[in-house]
Amino acid sequence: MGTKAKVGRKQLLLFTSVILCSLTLGRGAVYTSEPEVRVAENKPAKLSCSYSGFSSPRVEWKFTHGDITSLVCYNNKITVPPSKPTISVPSSATIGNRAVLTCSEKDGSPPSEYFWFKDGVLMPTEPKSNRAFINSSYSLNPKTGELIFDPVSASDAGDYTCEAQNGYGSPMRSDTVHMEAAELNVGGIVAAVLVTLILLGVLIFGIWFAYSRGYFDRAKKGTSSKKVIYSQPTARSEGEFRQTSSFLV
Repeated sequence: MGTKAKVGRKQLLLFTSVILCSLTLGRGAVYTSEPEVRVAENKPAKLSCSYSGFSSPRVEWKFTHGDITSLVCYNNKITVPPSKPTISVPSSATIGNRAVLTCSEKDGSPPSEYFWFKDGVLMPTEPKSNRAFINSSYSLNPKTGELIFDPVSASDAGDYTCEAQNGYGSPMRSDTVHMEAAELNVGGIVAAVLVTLILLGVLIFGIWFAYSRGYFDRAKKGTSSKKVIYSQPTARSEGEFRQTSSFLV
């Protein structure tokens, strides 16, 4: 394919075509909406180049001298296979509550899509479409790698693995993590509340008993201060002896 230009007196016939030259084995397509463009000589020409299947390519136009002029659209974006993804899975989830599992990897280019496996079985995007997951209520986002159980059921307990793939290299799987689905411990909660109420009752009874026995009043009396009275000595004659001063406590 190419663009063929013929120069006449006033008209230039320009046939355009686009050739994809990719540095990697891609799955994209490059095309033009106007394969034939007619313009007057010495006038500007507008040529189109469209592409699909590339996330962010670099587009260049190149001219080859000769009878045929080729206009080439390049995709120079480097592709990288995904790395081993990391996952976050709670070791235990309470039945009836919400649980969020995440999966991600940052090396793949273009970005990876994520697939979850439970006990080695691929989890469908719609759980009701597979008999193995018909009793489960979850939503799965392949773009973000987020798996949300809302609510968690007893059948959701198991071993979970995530796989990342972007069409380049081999798909990569994460480590397997086990998640338990536990019942809400109502008995433990009730017992904790009862123990707290009993301790609070004992404390209140102790304070009341101390007041009723007058322990707080005695403590106040024991801290009252004592007074000291001192009388000045009076004048006395020589040779006369008697008590002239005294202390009263």
